[in-house]
Amino acid sequence: MGDWNTRLELKIGNDVITPVDSFNPTFTTTWTPVHSLEADNVGAIVHPATATFTLTVKAIGSSVATLTKAALDGTKFQLQLAESSGTDWTFKKLLFRDCLITSISPSSTTPDGAPVATVNGIILGFGADSDIELP
Repeated sequence: MGDWNTRLELKIGNDVITPVDSFNPTFTTTWTPVHSLEADNVGAIVHPATATFTLTVKAIGSSVATLTKAALDGTKFQLQLAESSGTDWTFKKLLFRDCLITSISPSSTTPDGAPVATVNGIILGFGADSDIELP
C-alpha cells in the first residue's frame, strides 16, 4: 500500500516553489498512421514531438506570483517534479527543461478552502536519460 504522506513538488532551478496538487503531462508521438481506400495503416507521417503540461497548485503565498512573473517575462525554466519522501509515485523524478508557461488561471476565492491556480505550459526539452528516474 502506498504511503500517502508524500507529495510532488514544483521546483524552478534548485528552489522549491510549491507543492503540486495535480500534474498532467501530455506527450504526443511523432507518428500518425496513413490510411488508403484499399487498406488501413499503409504508412505513417512524421510530425515533431510535442510535450505540454497542466498543473494545479494552491494559490497561497508567493508561489503563484513567482509563476506569473515567469509567464509574463517569458522566462524559460526547469520544472522538476520529485517525490518529497516515500516510494508511492510512478516516477521518482521527472525533469522538464526549457519550459514556458502559456497560461495561468487562478480560481475564485471561497470561504471554505484555499483558491487554486491552474498552470498550462509547453516543454521544449525532455527525454534525456537523466530526465527520468524510476523508483
